[in-house]
Amino acid sequence: MSVFITEPSGRTVPTGLDVPELAARLGGTGAPVLWEELTWPDAKSTAAGQNAIIIPVGATEQHGPHLPLAVDTRICEAVALGVSALTGVPVLPPLSFGVSASHGDFAGTVALRPETMIAVVEDVIDSLYASGIRQFILLNGHIWNNGALDVSAEKLRVRHRDARVRALGYVTMYPGPEVDGHVTYGRALMHANYFETSVMLHLAPELVRMELATSHVDLDSFWDYRMDQVSETGVWGRDVTDADPTHGAAEFDRCVATTARAVSAAVREPWPDPTHRPGRHA
Repeated sequence: MSVFITEPSGRTVPTGLDVPELAARLGGTGAPVLWEELTWPDAKSTAAGQNAIIIPVGATEQHGPHLPLAVDTRICEAVALGVSALTGVPVLPPLSFGVSASHGDFAGTVALRPETMIAVVEDVIDSLYASGIRQFILLNGHIWNNGALDVSAEKLRVRHRDARVRALGYVTMYPGPEVDGHVTYGRALMHANYFETSVMLHLAPELVRMELATSHVDLDSFWDYRMDQVSETGVWGRDVTDADPTHGAAEFDRCVATTARAVSAAVREPWPDPTHRPGRHA
């Protein structure tokens, strides 16, 4: 039987995972810890108890004629809520604008410059650091955020010697070849493709307009291009009309479970021994 995780808006996230059993092993309660619903004394005690936080980072950008602008944010937020429910690590409201200008002339996209995203992430983490948090998981739902998030993590590791920062995609914790995106060529999971459409059919079928779904020829390319240079519809990927919610549910559950296992171990990982030196023998 599916267990449902409640989102802040009242939406539910369906999952086939055994949430009580996984939560008992990974440190959670089965319900996400929502940072925005805490009082300041609650936030202080939560920071002291968990010393970690998940920051979902998405985008508001075109996803072809059949998917909403919020795809990257909705999927990433849902995964983050599931991870929080299983691990007890609190989750911040998602950062919903991303590095998306390379979509070009398609309407609807709201883009941040990479420099702006770096500054936003720095400000967010500096604020949370002041509240006592020392471990930060930047959970990314949009591939073109990667560069800005990696730069942010590097700057923050230098600034705060007692902080740990990791930027990762919500599919990073299981091998890329296991992701069934119906992709032969190209990097990552493509865009508005079989994978994303299937996951959205699972999470928010009311927002998917399958009657408008279209595919794009699956090509190999060394260079990255603006989306409007390579696709007239904003879709990049094949077999989109074959997308189905059962496949989306399986992929979503795998993203949640593998990321939760990694986060649960990460927040308990010992710091490097300060006496260690390369080549030193016991």
